[in-house]
Amino acid sequence: MKDSRILAFFPKEVFLMKLLCTFLACTLALVQSASAQTRAIEQIKGDLYKFQNNAHYSVFLVTDEGILVTDPIDKDAATWLKAELKKRFNNKPIKYLVYSHDHRDHISGGEVFEEETIVVAHQRTKEKIIGEKRPTAVPDVTFTDRMTIELGGKTVNLLYVGRNHSDNSIVMHFPAERAIFAVDFISIDRLPYQTLGDAYVPEWIASLKTLEALDIDIVQPGHGKTGTRADVTEHREYVEALYEGVLTASREGKTLDEMKQSITLKKYTHFDNYDTWRIPNIEGMYRHVKEYRVGN
Repeated sequence: MKDSRILAFFPKEVFLMKLLCTFLACTLALVQSASAQTRAIEQIKGDLYKFQNNAHYSVFLVTDEGILVTDPIDKDAATWLKAELKKRFNNKPIKYLVYSHDHRDHISGGEVFEEETIVVAHQRTKEKIIGEKRPTAVPDVTFTDRMTIELGGKTVNLLYVGRNHSDNSIVMHFPAERAIFAVDFISIDRLPYQTLGDAYVPEWIASLKTLEALDIDIVQPGHGKTGTRADVTEHREYVEALYEGVLTASREGKTLDEMKQSITLKKYTHFDNYDTWRIPNIEGMYRHVKEYRVGN
């Protein structure tokens, strides 16, 4: 005869086991959802498209002779993009791969593309890829100031507009589409990233003014939404306001803590990450001003 105590408690144990399994399944689903990739391709204008990989963007241009792609982002993203391009555009060859600058979160994975793909970058980008062992394909062709690529009746101008987010960032100009792709030194309705990295501030502002002078309608940054030339102006004005605010406060002898309270930049409260990145922006600009300012 079976123990009545076992019979009495068994249903409850089954219930608890089911409850535990449900909890674990939900937890696993949440983890998988958090780690899921957001990847998409969207037309910008004509034959120019943007590729999203989570928070990163690159662009590509489709022509009769083949495709020009830009930042591969990482190996998995590049593998996905390569397969999608082959599928969506009748197996067109990928003729060119152009890097925006040397930072690994944008240009990793270049080795995914075919051996016949010509990799193009600024000369200093190549030097850093080799010197710092970036996990990507080494550029085949480099330039220092300006380069033009002609492919399938389309023109792409590669422009070095000075130091800004890095000392080797370039702008990719698509004149037929009246568009540019510029990475990390321009964003649309969003504060610059946290403590500004190793930005070269006065030259950064000058770079943005160079973009404002281009005959363009469309601006695609390496992070975030597509914008216009007017957005470049607004971004430049923000950087100027941040720079002047910290510079003036430094000349007045204010401490960093005082600057965090007084430099509110309220005109830009509508920018994404205002609440979380305003203070890091001030800290980064303070570091820059402290290092480079000539005392009065």
